[in-house]
Amino acid sequence: MNDATISAADIRDAYASITPHIRRTPVIEVDAADFGVAAAPLALKLELLQHAGSFKARGAFTSLLKRKIPSAGVVAASGGNHGAAVAFAAMKLKVPAKIFVPSIASPAKIQQITEYGAQLVVGGERYSDALAASEAWVASSGAMPIHAFDQRETVLGQGTVGLEFEEQTRIDTLLVAVGGGGLIAGLAAWYAGRIKIIAVEPVKAPTLARALEAGRPVDAEAGGIAAESLAPRRVGELVFPVIQRYVSQSVLVSDEAILDAQRRLWTTLRVVAEPGGAAALAALTSSEYVPAPGERVGVLICGGNTAIVNFKSH
Repeated sequence: MNDATISAADIRDAYASITPHIRRTPVIEVDAADFGVAAAPLALKLELLQHAGSFKARGAFTSLLKRKIPSAGVVAASGGNHGAAVAFAAMKLKVPAKIFVPSIASPAKIQQITEYGAQLVVGGERYSDALAASEAWVASSGAMPIHAFDQRETVLGQGTVGLEFEEQTRIDTLLVAVGGGGLIAGLAAWYAGRIKIIAVEPVKAPTLARALEAGRPVDAEAGGIAAESLAPRRVGELVFPVIQRYVSQSVLVSDEAILDAQRRLWTTLRVVAEPGGAAALAALTSSEYVPAPGERVGVLICGGNTAIVNFKSH
């Protein structure tokens, strides 16, 4: 994929297709001082309120609506969020789905996938193991694979986050958590250099940072607190050129900083984000990214699928 293959018009077209099936998630504008950061305008896009708990529903619906689905249905490999999104979209569109996840997938995400009626296979330790198992199933069954990040329809769907965000508020800079790169590639394609886009990754899963250093996707460490959502081992081959062209810089945040950002989201806004969902904010709260005076910063809170909250009757 090069930047010419994903245009704003393509993203608008995808948005028109998926609008009946997704939520237009809210933006809350706060003062960065609320999070212990130097006072500045801060806009949080609460994509954790999307169907299935993350932005991934956008790419899932785009794939199901824009591609011809075989009778064998669809298959996806996922750390959890993509699998839940594909399972949800397949349930809504009445398509058979089989989802492969690694053993590190959170109980919350595994429960979601099964509740949405998809066939679930848990095996291997990392996303790459689930991907290999899903590819074997594609070969034997004829099911249609829906890639978590390295696929045109996935990127088009994720790019609709940027379309909405731009309609909702004006920002100078956007902080985005990165795993495989589908979300940030979609956002980069939408904004096309009109704002500064900052990639945020865990120190223990620096897939994009390693790729930018090497000038191409390479294997990276795949661990840490956000491993289930931000540690695919390497950034996507198709999405990397778009990221390379339009993403301004990559910053790395520690597990401790991610946990701190999760806590601050809860104590300040009563928002419960998963580690990957809070990673972008962690770049601000840990001062790995320091805005210029008056810089309007947008932060994508991209996922909320966590078992950290457990409501029990007493």
